[in-house]
Amino acid sequence: MNDRRPVASLWIGEKLHYLNQLCLKSHVVAGHKTILYCADKVDNAPEGVEVRPASDIMEIDRALVEATSASFLSNVFRYKMIQKIGAIWIDCDAFCHQPFPEDDEYIFGRHGMSGALNCGVVGLPQECELMDQLLDYYDNLPDYPAWWNKNQRRKYDRQDPNLTHAHRIYNAERTAFGPQAFTYFAKQTGQYEKASEREVLYPVPFQLNDIFYDPYGRVEGHFTDKTLSVHLYTNGTKPWWEKHVPLPGSYAARMCEKIGIDPSKALR
Repeated sequence: MNDRRPVASLWIGEKLHYLNQLCLKSHVVAGHKTILYCADKVDNAPEGVEVRPASDIMEIDRALVEATSASFLSNVFRYKMIQKIGAIWIDCDAFCHQPFPEDDEYIFGRHGMSGALNCGVVGLPQECELMDQLLDYYDNLPDYPAWWNKNQRRKYDRQDPNLTHAHRIYNAERTAFGPQAFTYFAKQTGQYEKASEREVLYPVPFQLNDIFYDPYGRVEGHFTDKTLSVHLYTNGTKPWWEKHVPLPGSYAARMCEKIGIDPSKALR
């Protein structure tokens, strides 16, 4: 019986890739109740992962997903999920290096070379001002996001006016519903300083994504005793690694062996 804080994610599609299986199961192994909300019937979720319908949290707008991306809807879904069940949000490409602490209400952190905030792993109180402002932003989209400069606004204005407002914002700035919004509202509500340093949740910069598949790459050289999660950034994974098993000795291969995932059974 899992007795740690529950974690949850969203999957839109019928099959999980082995990297997603690996990341989800890593939380199960660490003792977290792991919930996967699915918009479609998924038959290859790892053992121990509890599958639930995404509609338990919100209806999935298929047309908007088709026009943008599966990750687009997750930006709204994650906060509605946290508000409803109080689980920690995890992207399906976040590997559990150590269990999340029981006493931290706020779990989010900086990533990449610049140290901007990411929302691939998010823990918030079910009721808090940051949550309220994020959901209000999604439910009542402004003409332009408040933090946009003139160039970003002009980019929006050049979009096809027949597209929905949300689609035009997404086309202008893909991260306007994700890290941009999270960073802005964290600052607005005074929660920005609660962000952990990059080493905690995103120790490997996304610019170095290939290192996970390199048998000679020193992935663990990026880790410290504070590292809790390792983001694999599968949205930046080269097609070759999506279609082939990882090379023996690489971080991806070693973690699959450790957690008990067979990559050959879940390739693109």
